[in-house]
Amino acid sequence: MTIQIEYETDKEIGVDYEKIIHEIIPAALDYEECPYEAEVNVILTDNDAIQEINREYRQIDAPTDVLSFPMIDYEKESDFSHVEDSVEDYFNPESGELILGDIIISVEKVIEQAEKYGHSRERELAFLIAHSMLHLCGYDHMVDEEREVMEKKQREILDGVGYTR
Repeated sequence: MTIQIEYETDKEIGVDYEKIIHEIIPAALDYEECPYEAEVNVILTDNDAIQEINREYRQIDAPTDVLSFPMIDYEKESDFSHVEDSVEDYFNPESGELILGDIIISVEKVIEQAEKYGHSRERELAFLIAHSMLHLCGYDHMVDEEREVMEKKQREILDGVGYTR
């Protein structure tokens, strides 16, 4: 598995973010029974940068906590059965790994939301990574039913690794 991490802000998160990212990403892929070695890119940034990306890609001119950019077109959540039909589209030719996509997180939002929700920064970062990994596996939360499914899965992933509220 390849996990690329870029820290692109002067804001200090104050936690071992690499450890958390390297725990949650494989836990989420195991939970979703991804049958491939995978590649995920994670960028930790600040509110200004994520607001710019949010404005450009979602036409929302405000900072957000996390953005997910999945590379796979899913017909059904976590259904990886079709990816081998388009190896050139979904797999890194050098490593042979499935390219899942990119996760962008605002360090400032991690800090702010941890305080707001009364839990640790570690737990907040772990939650955002789990949440984003589900998006990279094709899940969404546009309606209540989808949101409830994602919330249950996020909780189970985090509990499995020991990140509780």
